[in-house]
Amino acid sequence: MDFTDVSLTALRVFRAVAEQGTFTAAAGSLGYTQSAVSRQIAAVERVAGAELLERRRDGVRLTAAGRVVMRRATVVLDEIEAAARELSGLPGQAGTVRLGWFPSAGAILVPRALEALRRTDPGLRVVGREGGTPALVRALRAGSLDIALLASAPPFRAPDTESPPLAVRTLTERALCLALPAAHPLARGDFVDVADLRGQRWIAGSTSGEDGLMGVWPGLDERPEIVCTARDWLAKLRLVAAGYGLTTVPSVLASEAPPGVRILPVRGGPQEQRRLLLARLPHPPAEPVLRVAAALRDVAVETAGAPGGAPEPVTPGPPPG
Repeated sequence: MDFTDVSLTALRVFRAVAEQGTFTAAAGSLGYTQSAVSRQIAAVERVAGAELLERRRDGVRLTAAGRVVMRRATVVLDEIEAAARELSGLPGQAGTVRLGWFPSAGAILVPRALEALRRTDPGLRVVGREGGTPALVRALRAGSLDIALLASAPPFRAPDTESPPLAVRTLTERALCLALPAAHPLARGDFVDVADLRGQRWIAGSTSGEDGLMGVWPGLDERPEIVCTARDWLAKLRLVAAGYGLTTVPSVLASEAPPGVRILPVRGGPQEQRRLLLARLPHPPAEPVLRVAAALRDVAVETAGAPGGAPEPVTPGPPPG
């Protein structure tokens, strides 16, 4: 096999499919047609002489051969991107960490960690992106992220079933809370009874996401009335402030609630817990990755005693190195 016959475009498409999990999603992210994506994947597999993607009803997954090609393709693409930065006068790749995070982590934890790193490690460059937990796990497996913040809900299964397992550390376990308009009758007390959530109007996460983004209280024993859908946390909280409905939020977002919003715990039913995970591939991480992991861990611990509830425990886990 001669990989000099594979174009950079084909490698970029292959990486996008591996990260996005479907040909359709990859085509949308790249601005290509699905048939163009299929042709590029066929070209890479033809040169490799092996099936690189396992086609399944719920999407695609890298085969053993696909993981080998993905590791090498990521190195090539990273070097090309580093060369482009250097030629344009931007900082080089040295000391760069590729970080991924799920949406609510980007509201508080990631900005605070990056601010701390600017003070302690001004030469360290962090590049990253927001995404759903399944997409972030695929990006870790594909080698296009070094480390990622993931969300986990009960029964707290492993992020995926691939082998070897990802190195995962639980940073915090937090209670889910309810965001209400300040003028709402349920906002008068210090908590909301779960029985009073029947018949309420809800602002939910986008139904197009693969994560089942938060919005409606979990386990609600009725078909919810969803009046708005939005992916962005600030948009959802602004809609709550405007009186359009209620939405669920992690307790850590209480400090970021806009005027006109109260964030309260819910009582009377099973406590809804969410875990914040820090994940990476199970090989010894580079020193810059360790420094980013430490900053994220420190901020997670600092914000664990979020308003709206008692301080939350940090679940022990394997050392980040």
